[in-house]
Amino acid sequence: MEYPGAGGQAVLALDGALDVRSAADARATLHRAVDGGSGDLVLDLAALRAWDATGLGVIMGTHRRAGRLGRRLVLRAVPAQLQRLLVATRLHRILAVEGAEPDLLGATLPGLAGIPGAAPFSSLSTPS
Repeated sequence: MEYPGAGGQAVLALDGALDVRSAADARATLHRAVDGGSGDLVLDLAALRAWDATGLGVIMGTHRRAGRLGRRLVLRAVPAQLQRLLVATRLHRILAVEGAEPDLLGATLPGLAGIPGAAPFSSLSTPS
């Protein structure tokens, strides 16, 4: 669902899953939104319940496409488990994450002391 946001931002809300089954449709929708607008494109993930590596690839591809067009992809309402995955993969340093929990994006997570932002493997699983 797309709706106008504050300051001329376009906002897209994703719900359900962003995974191998939904990747093609999500990619097409996100690319249309990037190509057809200007300013920030906000991706609201509050209702996102599941994701996989393919879904992360869709987000990264949209981020790169937006950058080539002088736009910025902003993630909003990122689920805590996905925030931890972004930290573990260091994608939080590349992607704009609005309203991120500081303890998840800025602190060393337990399990791999001494590696900033590292997470134990058990916290990297995605919801079923």
